[in-house]
Amino acid sequence: MNKPKNHQDTPKAANDSDPDAPADAGAPDENTASAEIAREAAQIAGLHEEIAELKDRYLRAVAETENVRRRAEREKTEAAQYAFSRFARDLLNIIDNFSRAFDALKPEVRSQLPPAALPVIEGIEATQRELLAIFERHGIKRIEAKGQRFNPNLHQAIAEVPSTEQPPGHVIDVVQTGYMIGDRLLRPAMVAVAAQAPGAKNGAGSSDPSPGSSLDTTA
Repeated sequence: MNKPKNHQDTPKAANDSDPDAPADAGAPDENTASAEIAREAAQIAGLHEEIAELKDRYLRAVAETENVRRRAEREKTEAAQYAFSRFARDLLNIIDNFSRAFDALKPEVRSQLPPAALPVIEGIEATQRELLAIFERHGIKRIEAKGQRFNPNLHQAIAEVPSTEQPPGHVIDVVQTGYMIGDRLLRPAMVAVAAQAPGAKNGAGSSDPSPGSSLDTTA
């Protein structure tokens, strides 16, 4: 007598795969992953460009700020230095009066003065020195003109004198001292300029030069 088949003798594994199912059904889609990577790379590249642009703007802003600071400091210094130019120009008349007085006080005249007058003169000389020292501290300096080649930017010619002491076009005498304040002209020096003496030979062998032709106007 045959026994009935026991279906448990040949159980079918519950986890057996369906032969018709695709082998890579559970794996991520490669095309989608590549697209995601490309998108992220593009975002990173865009961020790098944005960072570079912001850095460039920052550097430009820093440079502009530094330029503004330096310009403000320069303007402040110039304002402080040149604010009293008009006042200093008026004080030059006092310096001129001191100079004319002491030029007139020759040694022989000074020796004939009474002893009581000497302290007064020494006090005036000290006042002149102190005033010149104040000018020096504020950047006001004399223009050394005598013997120099005429410079229309610094000198004002009031006469042309034939001379053999100085070459033509050079300052032979200073009528009024000039002054600079910093790198600016406060007052030009009034000068007499040497001209070629009559009968002197020039390099070209021609006659005397016309007045003013020997002045250096190339400065």
